[in-house]
Amino acid sequence: MYPKAPLSARMFPFSLRDLLVTMSILLCAATVCILLRTADSSDGFASPIFVLAVLLISRLTTGYLFGLIAAVLGVICVNFIFTYPYWAFNLTISGYPLTFLSFLAVSVITSTLTSQIKRQEQLRIENEKEKMRANLLRSVSHDIRTPLTSIVGSTSTVLENPGLPRAEQETLLEDVRSEAQWLIRAVENLLSITRMGDGQACITKNVEAAEEILGEAVRKFRKRYPEISVAVEPPGALLLVPMDPILIEQVLANLMENAAVHGETTSRILISARPDGGFARFTVADNGLGISPTVLPTLFDGTLKHSESAKGDGKRNMGLGLSVCMAIVRAHGGTMEAKNLTAGAEFSFRLPLLKEEAGR
Repeated sequence: MYPKAPLSARMFPFSLRDLLVTMSILLCAATVCILLRTADSSDGFASPIFVLAVLLISRLTTGYLFGLIAAVLGVICVNFIFTYPYWAFNLTISGYPLTFLSFLAVSVITSTLTSQIKRQEQLRIENEKEKMRANLLRSVSHDIRTPLTSIVGSTSTVLENPGLPRAEQETLLEDVRSEAQWLIRAVENLLSITRMGDGQACITKNVEAAEEILGEAVRKFRKRYPEISVAVEPPGALLLVPMDPILIEQVLANLMENAAVHGETTSRILISARPDGGFARFTVADNGLGISPTVLPTLFDGTLKHSESAKGDGKRNMGLGLSVCMAIVRAHGGTMEAKNLTAGAEFSFRLPLLKEEAGR
């Protein structure tokens, strides 16, 4: 665990970017005041303009440092440049000390409140991320424990009963292989959600043909679920989409597996891709039992409980897989949604297209 930075460094961080933002806004404020003074000889316009500048600087920079600096510089500029006598400090005129102390107080309070609001928003986002991670850990602990128990039980039965008929041994070993394959896919999901969930993931996008991604995802799915019919509806013309092909294949694989496992009666899946404005829309539709309306609002956030999911085999919670899908799609700059059909359910996600592809 890395040590936290000192409190002063967190409250008053310095960066070249914030310095440039502060200088630019103060320069713009001074320019506006000069133009207004050219058109109007009165001096009252400078104070509110610099208060606005302080507000913008506090909003666009990190911490309290540059907001407080802007407040002090604003008071100096208003007094020295935009208040008579110009280009000179004069605090002796009646009302000036109170006026400028009030301006300084308003500027400092504005800067402090704006920085506090930004800090509270950051804390809220961090708390939401921690809540999501906790929900995922609870989900994973349940999902992984059950297949591991099954693997241990099956292998113990084979080892402790050497005289077990070969057919029964093969059945138990097939169960072990199936559970182990599911655990591998669960670990892949965990690695992806870790990569996507830190907010610093760098997606390496390559321009890929949508029909090739569909074909590869379907080929792998058919190996695991040969009893389910899968139809592919490719786009009418070549559709090139910037994406990480491995991650998007994982999204399609998760959606098809959820349709197979949680649709209960699913016997047919239709997977398609087509242009949709400036996006490519990928769709996975099935003829299963559909999705309960009560779980639709939380389907993609990883909080779905086993008791709320469809009655499948009792060990595969679709909440984890769908939260991984959402994280991957968002990292690509896309959106995702789900809805019930007359018979079955439909999951779809959109990925941004290249400008030349979107303009076709």
